[in-house]
Amino acid sequence: MTDSAAPPATKGQHKIYLGMAAGVGKTVRALGEIRDLRGDGVDAIIGLLETHGRKDTVAAALDLPAFPLLELPYKGVTLRELDVAGILERRPDWVMVDELAHSNAPGSANPKRFMDIEELLAAGINVVSTLNVQHLESLNDEVARLTGVRVRERVPDRVVLEADEVVIVDITPESLRGRLSAGKIYAKDKVDQALQSFFTPENLAVLRELALRHTADVVEEEPSNALEVLGRGVKERIIVAVRCERRDLRLIRRGARIAQRLKADLLVTHVKARSYSSDELTLLNELETLSRDFLASWTVIEGGDVASSLVTYLRQSDATQLILGESHRTRWQEIFGGSVVLEILRRTSGIDVYIIADDG
Repeated sequence: MTDSAAPPATKGQHKIYLGMAAGVGKTVRALGEIRDLRGDGVDAIIGLLETHGRKDTVAAALDLPAFPLLELPYKGVTLRELDVAGILERRPDWVMVDELAHSNAPGSANPKRFMDIEELLAAGINVVSTLNVQHLESLNDEVARLTGVRVRERVPDRVVLEADEVVIVDITPESLRGRLSAGKIYAKDKVDQALQSFFTPENLAVLRELALRHTADVVEEEPSNALEVLGRGVKERIIVAVRCERRDLRLIRRGARIAQRLKADLLVTHVKARSYSSDELTLLNELETLSRDFLASWTVIEGGDVASSLVTYLRQSDATQLILGESHRTRWQEIFGGSVVLEILRRTSGIDVYIIADDG
C-alpha cells in the first residue's frame, strides 16, 4: 500500500506561452493545448482563466472544464484566485493557469501565482501557463529604460529557466495595434490611451525583440561557445559587488542577464564594513532575495577595507568578470580618500571589470 502523503516520483512539467504584450494570443494558445490534451484522453482542466471579456478567449474556453476558483473576501468585495489545495486534491494530469506574474489577493496561501504553480509542479501536476516578457525580473530595468514603464508585478527568471518548454507567441506590432483598435484587447474607451502610451509601435518593437531574444537564450540547448571565443580554460564566473543601496538591484539584474547568455556562474557579494540601521538591513535582505531568485550565490564579507576584501574574494572565487556600480564620490573625494574602483583595477588582472552607470 502506497503512502498518499509521499512526494511524487517526478516533478510536473511546466510549459509557458510567452509573448511581448497583452493580446498576442497566449491564453488562446494555452486553452488550445488543454483542448488537444483532452482530445487525446488526458485529464486536463482550466485552473484559472483571465478572459478580460475578450471574445476570442471566451470562445477558446467554451466547453472546457474549469475548476472552481477560491473566493476570498477583501474590503467588502469577493476576490477569486486559484484553488491550489482543491486542485492538489483533484489531481488532474494537466492544469492551465493564466497570467503567471499575477499577485494573489490577501489571504491566499501564496503571495504570487508563480508560487502556486511551483506547488502544483512539486506535487507532480503538469502546468500550462502564460507570461508577458516585460514581467521578467532581469528585464525590469531594461523595459523601464526603453519604454518608460516600470512594471510592478515581476517573476524571477528561474521560473522560466526551469520550465520544460517555452513557446513564444509572436505577432507583428502592426497586427497587435490593429487588434487593439478593433476592440479585441481592451474596451473601446481605453483603446486610444493604450495606443498612445504602452502600445506604441516603438514600445512593441522593443518588447518583441526582448521576447524573441529571451526565448532564444532559454531554449538554447547546446553548450555555450563563449569560453572558446574568450579563449579561457575555465567556466565564466561573474561576480556582482553590491553596496547597501536600492539602485544596486539593477546590478544584479544586469549580471543575471550576462550570466544567462554565457551559461556562467553568478555570484553576488557585499562587503559590510560598518553597522547598519534596520532599514539598511531590510534592503540588504532584499538584495539577497533578488540574488537567490536568479539562483546566484550570496556572500556577505564582514568588516575590513572594501577594495581589499573584494580583491581577495575575486581571487578566491576564480572570477572572470566583475560588475560594479558607478562611484558616487566626487573627483576631490576620490583624490584625497581613494577610489574603490581604481584600487580594484590596479590590483587585479585577467578579470573583465564592468562599471554600470546610474540609470538616473
